Amino acid sequence: MTNRTAHRLLGAAAALAAGATALLGTGAGTAAASGRAHCDRAERPIWSEGPSRNVTARGCDIPDQRHRWYLIDIDTLVQPRHRTDYLDESLDGTSTLHDRTMRCLGYTRDDHVVNWFGCVPDLS
Repeated sequence: MTNRTAHRLLGAAAALAAGATALLGTGAGTAAASGRAHCDRAERPIWSEGPSRNVTARGCDIPDQRHRWYLIDIDTLVQPRHRTDYLDESLDGTSTLHDRTMRCLGYTRDDHVVNWFGCVPDLS
């Protein structure tokens, strides 16, 4: 094998390794390493125009690093469906979903509650 062939094989192996890493993305490794947050319970109201972009959660573990978008794994997501856009009005029902993942832009937090904002309104 010539020196040129060895360099080409080494370059191909490096490209393959880089491509595999890019395909796996942040999904590879542990939750802490990927920057995912986890919340035990969360509530997201459903208004007349669709789901709220804000989510109130409790029992959250949030990674230390800052991200532009956060992926949040939620054990129990409660979604009260409001008939109108007013909190004082009656509910049209409530749905409870389990083991959901949401994507939100950021959060604020106090002692017991995390308020996620800019959440993508995906109901899947």
